[in-house]
Amino acid sequence: MIKLVLTDLDDTLIPYGAPHASERAIAAIHAMHDAGVVFGPMSGRKPSAMDWMFCQDELCYKTGAFANGQLIRLEGEVVHTQKLHREDLQQVADVVDGLQTDAWLSVYDIFASDGDHDITFVTRRQDAWRQHEGEHPSPSHDVVDHVERDSYLKANVQCLVERPQMVRIRDILRKEVPQLGFVFPSLIAPFIDISPAGWNKGSAVRFLADRMGIGIDEVVVFGDSENDLPMIEAVPNSVAMANADEAVSSAARWHIGYAKDDAVAAAFEDIAQASSRGEMPSFMHD
Repeated sequence: MIKLVLTDLDDTLIPYGAPHASERAIAAIHAMHDAGVVFGPMSGRKPSAMDWMFCQDELCYKTGAFANGQLIRLEGEVVHTQKLHREDLQQVADVVDGLQTDAWLSVYDIFASDGDHDITFVTRRQDAWRQHEGEHPSPSHDVVDHVERDSYLKANVQCLVERPQMVRIRDILRKEVPQLGFVFPSLIAPFIDISPAGWNKGSAVRFLADRMGIGIDEVVVFGDSENDLPMIEAVPNSVAMANADEAVSSAARWHIGYAKDDAVAAAFEDIAQASSRGEMPSFMHD
């Protein structure tokens, strides 16, 4: 029986461009909770983003993994953090600057409210950065020429280039900075997420299952993008969206509809109803 449900947010639970999770999805999360199933988001975003993504309904994000698993919460308590260190992030900034392209390292204050001086760009190419200041996918409240703090729990490379160039930047970073991992959080978003090598959403899933004392076969995960692949591969009950990356779709055991059609909400309703009867959900039947 399913005891833990974890889902990616952007382009999975929440369609790209939607302001927040649907009323149907939030109601289904409550129905799963009433049936004894724990729910949590598995997102590259900061914990503070959950407030608006779930309309301030704290039940929906008391448990979960944020910044691609670098901060894990269980029932409202932070139970694990996995840090990115200054010297490694500075190496990323130096490599990206050396490419002389429109991409920049950004580091985050993960505990700040969204938009509240939470993003800092790191580049020695500040004149080039300022030429595009109004175009950045995330607003900046600061730009500096070196990484200032000893460690961070969230960082990415923000890009103002086409997808093939983003792939090139990602692949160069994987080669030049092997102590870190570099993945796309979305098929659309102009970011390359950064994590410690060997730590990812799959690591976070295994950590949560172990901490809760449940089997990995009692967990179901939903995803669509490259940063979801480790968690899709980590559990037998993995679910890909119809809009998923080809690698995620190939790796997943189960498949549902499109994010834009609220397919995850429908799956949550199925899980809640099946769990109340002590059964597996209908979409998981071969």
